[in-house]
Amino acid sequence: MARTVWGSTVGKKTVMAVSGLIMLLYLVVHMIGNLKIFFGAGEFNHYAHWLRTLGEPFMHYEWTLWLVRVVLVIAVVAHAVSAYQLSRRDIRARPSKYVHSKPRASYATRTMRWGGIILGLFIVWHILDLTTGTVHSGFQPGHPYQNVVDTFSTWYGNVIYIVAMLALGLHVRHGFWSAAQTLGVGSRARDRALKTVANVLALLLTAGFIAVPVGVMTGVVS
Repeated sequence: MARTVWGSTVGKKTVMAVSGLIMLLYLVVHMIGNLKIFFGAGEFNHYAHWLRTLGEPFMHYEWTLWLVRVVLVIAVVAHAVSAYQLSRRDIRARPSKYVHSKPRASYATRTMRWGGIILGLFIVWHILDLTTGTVHSGFQPGHPYQNVVDTFSTWYGNVIYIVAMLALGLHVRHGFWSAAQTLGVGSRARDRALKTVANVLALLLTAGFIAVPVGVMTGVVS
């Protein structure tokens, strides 16, 4: 049954919608947590420590955080694989490229594809930068506030992050409405409201995430 659902176009779109909503929920929580950096190093570092002790004593140290990470990895992989397979299926279903000289993909479709690639590459860089410190020469384990400030004190750290967050905003804007249609929430009566929610979510997430590097660049966070 699961294989039949996964093999269908509707099934893949449903997987994309559900995994996308899981990631969206995480992004909202992550953005709110990031904004704690404006309350100082003590507040931000305490929040980072709290994430690792969440669920204690029932859960051991970092178990809840790792559980969240595993769920996110599954969601990201399922989302990416579904998107790729649907894209390949769409290409195979098109008439010969010699019949249509102009690209048939809409602006939204192209934005989602390239935005997804940008975000995928960013996730890898972000983990290597602020989680493992692999690409972060000044990384200090156990000092998240200083690591964030150090990252956004470099021009390339700001460029990578801001470009990725702009791509995220466009991805959320198109993806939220698309997910609503896939899950049967959309209708003519609700389309305008759903598009408004998508626009507001995209704007808030983009502004909220970009506020951190802007805060460092302007000296508000130091």
